[in-house]
Amino acid sequence: MITKQLKIGTGFGAHSTADDVLAGIDLTGTTALVTGGYSGLGLETTRALARAGAHVIVPARRPATAEQALHDIPRTEVYALDLAELESVRAFSERFLETGRPLDILINGAGLMACPELRVGPGWEAHFAINHLGHFALTQHLRPAFAPAGTRVVSVASSGHFLSDIRWDDIHFHTGYDRWLAYAQSKTANALFALHLDTLGADSGLHAFAVHPGSILTPLQRHIPRDEWLVQGWVTPDGKPADGFKSPEQGAATAVWAATSPLLDSHGGAYCQDCDIAEPAATDDMLIGGVKPWAADPEAASRLWELSSRLTGMNAFR
Repeated sequence: MITKQLKIGTGFGAHSTADDVLAGIDLTGTTALVTGGYSGLGLETTRALARAGAHVIVPARRPATAEQALHDIPRTEVYALDLAELESVRAFSERFLETGRPLDILINGAGLMACPELRVGPGWEAHFAINHLGHFALTQHLRPAFAPAGTRVVSVASSGHFLSDIRWDDIHFHTGYDRWLAYAQSKTANALFALHLDTLGADSGLHAFAVHPGSILTPLQRHIPRDEWLVQGWVTPDGKPADGFKSPEQGAATAVWAATSPLLDSHGGAYCQDCDIAEPAATDDMLIGGVKPWAADPEAASRLWELSSRLTGMNAFR
């Protein structure tokens, strides 16, 4: 059954932090994996899960940097992983599977935002390859470790999906590269991935969600010149975050909530924001958010799954 995009009244909101949503939740004995878990929102996510008792695996393209960022956080472990390379995804996954640990939480949060044109792997556009296909392949490889009692898979999407549906006739921008549309398409893909993964995995206890963390200034914006931040309205003239922007602790809250809240047990596949299920977008204002119809379309989600399976050569969910 497809979850309706309607708020369920969680008691949390835009100002809630990751620690707020984990209050009273004991994750002792669980294993979580957070891609991008050593920087920005991912680092706050790792901190919150570890404080609640989880053992957190943090895959990293720069393991030494990750080790330094996590050195004072207990129950964390760094493995090497480059989401742009399918062989690296396979090698990382095999190393994890060899530990025999069940995986209770998978948060696919690493990614690129509005970078210059970049090709990876067999010539794939980098946003689509890293933000979507790398996580698609990672989830497939890790399926044997999914906990018997049910794993939560969270894809960190964005209201950036407002700018583009899937470009079915030119997914890899072979003509007319646009950094914002490339980012936007990958965020739509994140939402559709969660929707179809939940459809395929629900009978085995798996639930998947996509989340919009809100607007937050983090290292994700590293490819965007600072003067453009002002033009975009992200900061005030004195460099402070604009009204409506969240702190990293608030930005991490929705992913952590989606990964742990019992309120979502019967709402798999939903697109979430502000620690609740998001409603259909009523405007084009990305600060208000919501979900556009093309990011919550089951037919498009199935089509994207089949395409992603062909590109990566993987389909562990049948």
